[in-house]
Amino acid sequence: MEDPKTNSILDEANRLFLTGKLREAITYYDKILDQNPQHVISLNNKGYALSKLKDFENAIKCYDIALEHSPDDLSLLVNKISSFRKQKKFADALSICNGILDNNPKYNIALYHKERILFSMKNYSESVECCDQILDDYPDNADVLFDKSCNFVMLSKNKEALDLLERTISQGIKYKVKAKTSKTFEKLSDDARFKKLIL
Repeated sequence: MEDPKTNSILDEANRLFLTGKLREAITYYDKILDQNPQHVISLNNKGYALSKLKDFENAIKCYDIALEHSPDDLSLLVNKISSFRKQKKFADALSICNGILDNNPKYNIALYHKERILFSMKNYSESVECCDQILDDYPDNADVLFDKSCNFVMLSKNKEALDLLERTISQGIKYKVKAKTSKTFEKLSDDARFKKLIL
C-alpha cells in the first residue's frame, strides 16, 4: 500500500518534471528515495529526468537499481535502451531489445528501438525486417515507413526508397522536411524524382 505522503511528493515531482523543471523534480524524487531507496516509480522517473539532462550514466544507475526489484518492467527496460542509444552503446541497447523480444515478439516499442539501433550499426537488411514486423500491425506508421525508406537508400534500392518516401510524405509535410535535411537522403540529392518529392 502506497503511503499518502509519498504519493503527494511524487505528484509534485511529476508536475515539476512535466513543466520541464527537471532538476527540481529530481530533488523531490530523491526525497522519496531517501525514505525508500527501492521506490521503482521514483527511480524510473528520476532516471528519465537525468537522461533528459544528458546524464546517461546516472540515469542507467537508477534503472539498474529499479530493475533489481522489477527485472521485467518494460518501462524501465525501454528507458535503459534509450539511454544506451543516446550514448551510442548500440550493442548494449540491442541486447536489451532482444531480451524483451524473446518474451514479447510483437512488442512494437522494442522493435522500433531495434530497427533504429540496427540502422545505426549499418545492419540495414535486419533493420528492414524489424520495420516490416511493425508495419504488419501498423501499415501506415509514417515514422517506420520513413526509417524503412532510409534503409533502402543505404541498400541502394532507390526506387523502393522513393516509393516509400512518397507514401510517407503523403501522411505529413514534416517528412518532406525530414528527407530534405536527412544525411541519408543526401545520396539522392541529384535524383530528379527525389528533388520533385521534396519541393
